[in-house]
Amino acid sequence: MASTLGIDIGGTKIAGAVVDDDGRIGARLSVPTPTEGTEPLLTAIAAVVEHLRTPQTDSAGLSVAGFVDAARSGVYFAPNLPLRDIALHAEITRRTGLATVIENDGNAAAWAEFRFGAGRDAQHMLMVAVGTGVGGGLVLDGRLQRGGHGVAGEIGHLRAVPGGLPCPCGRLGCLEQYASGSALQRNARQAVAGDPQAGRALLAVAGGDPQALLGPQVTEVAATGDPLATALVAEVGRHLGEGIADLVAVLDPEVIVLGGGVAESGELLAGPVRQALAANLTGAGHRPFGVVRTALLGNGAAIVGAADLARQA
Repeated sequence: MASTLGIDIGGTKIAGAVVDDDGRIGARLSVPTPTEGTEPLLTAIAAVVEHLRTPQTDSAGLSVAGFVDAARSGVYFAPNLPLRDIALHAEITRRTGLATVIENDGNAAAWAEFRFGAGRDAQHMLMVAVGTGVGGGLVLDGRLQRGGHGVAGEIGHLRAVPGGLPCPCGRLGCLEQYASGSALQRNARQAVAGDPQAGRALLAVAGGDPQALLGPQVTEVAATGDPLATALVAEVGRHLGEGIADLVAVLDPEVIVLGGGVAESGELLAGPVRQALAANLTGAGHRPFGVVRTALLGNGAAIVGAADLARQA
């Protein structure tokens, strides 16, 4: 039986795995992402493919944290990777001899949740991935929607606050400046520095230094019921729910899947998201809207989705 590889190319690591027809992950390999330039990165990707492939491997799906073109063959831009206007598909195919498909990481994760995870009973699904930033993907009528130029789904760059906080994308007030792991970390550090007594539990996990506090620590403390940490996660959920309400008004998905590291806090985030969505949706109280669920596939979703897209191609 033929096998397919999924390779997730991120800013800090390249993670690959063999994925079967049911979305189950087999053999894995993870290596640090080279930072010296394009050639070392391409060499490392090809090396991961060669390590994992077997005589039965017929294709590889590459998930990339960046803008992928409409033909799913190249990368326009990847903010944390040395890839600019490069035909990644052709390069990896040339080096490995395998049929290769390129996909944006948010789209790949969304496809995995649609096929095998929290959205598998829907035909219309929106995924919002809440990590360092905010990303996601959209499936309508059972098909992954990439847009006319391949770069649809940049959910984190909806404008949440006109004239608000600066975003690395060059705009002001983007959603991910208020509804991401980075926002959670920033807000927590400010809150603890301003009121060490209220933030004593957070201060403890940060070793006494508010500026050493990390986003995952905030969600861990929130899970114990700490009032400040819980309120900080809820604030992220409120902003996220308001942004999702705008998307739901346009797209009307059956299911909204919350993924990414922050979403692993479960109902601590999902509850406030539901409340804000219901309160801000056009026609609230007079129309149905999508159910909010937490993603099921964790940090392997992009690998699974990329492999499944390659298999189908």
